[in-house]
Amino acid sequence: MTREQPVSPRGPQNAGAILRYAWDVPAFTASDAMTATGLTRSTVIALCDLLVASGWLRELENARAAGEYRKGRPARRYALRADAGVVIGLDAGQHHLTAIVSDLSARELSRTQAAVDPDSEDAQARLATADGVVDDALREADVPAGHVLCIVVGVPAPTDAEGHSPEGQNSFWRRMNPGYAEHFALRGWPTVVENDANLAAVAEGVRGQGSGATSYVTLLSGERFGAGYVVDGRLVRGARGGAGEMRLLSLVDGVGNSDGIGALARDWLREALRQGEVPESSALAHLPETQQDARAVFHAADADDAFALSIIDRIADRLARICAVLAGLLDVERIIIAGAVATAIDPLLGRTAPRMAKLTHPPAPELRASTLSDSIVSVGAITHALEYIRDNALTITVPAQDELHAASRQPPVL
Repeated sequence: MTREQPVSPRGPQNAGAILRYAWDVPAFTASDAMTATGLTRSTVIALCDLLVASGWLRELENARAAGEYRKGRPARRYALRADAGVVIGLDAGQHHLTAIVSDLSARELSRTQAAVDPDSEDAQARLATADGVVDDALREADVPAGHVLCIVVGVPAPTDAEGHSPEGQNSFWRRMNPGYAEHFALRGWPTVVENDANLAAVAEGVRGQGSGATSYVTLLSGERFGAGYVVDGRLVRGARGGAGEMRLLSLVDGVGNSDGIGALARDWLREALRQGEVPESSALAHLPETQQDARAVFHAADADDAFALSIIDRIADRLARICAVLAGLLDVERIIIAGAVATAIDPLLGRTAPRMAKLTHPPAPELRASTLSDSIVSVGAITHALEYIRDNALTITVPAQDELHAASRQPPVL
């Protein structure tokens, strides 16, 4: 059973200010909150009591008991209840679905993954896989479904404000987003469905290479390129959420399509092997088909394999043109290459930067490799979910504290 929010309608803005402050500090007193918000002591104490009653704050030992106060009346201390509920970040990719469950302090509680048929037209099968990976993550975290305060789903497709994707030129967008917004809303969860590259840009801004930059592009690369744009500190989505779709690359000489770094390295290697163009001296000459991928190309390039480096140079030529176009359009200070390939692309970036500089007006944007690896979309989804909670906390009812304790004593669902 959940409770009605007891926050007074006379002070939702003030209560929100205190809650936003609580989110950013480990603990605070009324005096701390007064300084941060400009509210009076009586207002702060009254609102803190209301936020404790509504389940968002926890009252701690007073300052004297905690050893932080010696004289006079001991100050009451409060902290955000990180266990008031959980959020879920779901990276609903083309080949895999990855779910992360996090508490309200962004501490990861569990992570699960499941493979999915990338070519299947069966929407219900993809939704069932999504349910399975989410339920497995909740079970692993030992959290009941009723304690989910928000789920954010990242998809390789543009999305509008309602989480829907357009039909597009083929069925790919529809297959990748088979109705997640309505599906998870039926479970009673506030649901946001967002483009995966946009979530990657969010993640980079908070935890990655976008930190400290006001304008940057996160270029998410794997099988295809997708971009998340942050300009003047704001995520750029476009009228229908398609700002980061890289269809414009079909118009760029020397590029021609949105194939990503991973796909290019793999396909060019396999084409060269079919044509007998890989020299016997190359470590790539006799790879079994299951190992003919981007990882093998970058690994060989690290060992100064001449043929592997020739593939890297071809990709660098192409990537330089892509980055030059983005830099010219948006005047960004930084371009971040993200995705699973990012951990191995330092040699590629070293070759791309001087090529890009020749194609752009100075100063050219800085090129960086993401450090968030293949977790980037899930991390961005968690970050976005927590922002949703921060913005909408006073409209959300959290489970009662005794319910949380009781749930932790329940046997796991088998």
